[in-house]
Amino acid sequence: MMRTRIFLADDHSLLLEAFSNLLEPKYEVVGTATDGRLMLTQVSKLMPDVVLMDIAMPNLNGFEAGEKLKKRLPDIKLIFLTVNEDPEMVKEALRIGADGYLLKSSASAELFQAIEAVLGSRHYVSPKIDQSLTDAFVRDPSTQKVHGSLTLRQREVLQLLAEGKTMKEVAADLNITPRTVAFHKYQIMEDLNIKNNSELIQYAIKHGFLS
Repeated sequence: MMRTRIFLADDHSLLLEAFSNLLEPKYEVVGTATDGRLMLTQVSKLMPDVVLMDIAMPNLNGFEAGEKLKKRLPDIKLIFLTVNEDPEMVKEALRIGADGYLLKSSASAELFQAIEAVLGSRHYVSPKIDQSLTDAFVRDPSTQKVHGSLTLRQREVLQLLAEGKTMKEVAADLNITPRTVAFHKYQIMEDLNIKNNSELIQYAIKHGFLS
């Protein structure tokens, strides 16, 4: 019988190694990535059964990468593995199509529980998180997004700016002009009522764009 194929994505190499050791030999860890863009590239090639991914990662955060993944490959199960216990983050994870939301502080048995749950087409959310909020979300998919006023492109720009990249660097990464980046930044700050770069970074941290 073939083992379930798992892909791990986290920007901390030590955690990748630790989770790989934990999951073997029950599951087959087919690959790892340390940023969101690399995860998308590798998963498209390796086609695992389950992706375990952190939310706060460089280049493309977990929410952005996860949303792209579920649109391209909806049959792959996605579990976010994070330290963030905010129920609003859980709602956003479920909104973009995640199958599970697990805290890194969970016992190893819970990790296996989560994997088996999503393989059985069930959602899994760590018991430490307020279940009433997440259950309500699953029943009502029309629940508003955490940062729903932003377009996908604006969220990409926000992520890269919050990581400290210059307008030119963001433009190069997204294959757009620096002037377009500046326009997106202006629109983001207007839409979110953000007054300066410090508030922009605080917003990015709060909503999982970076750690």
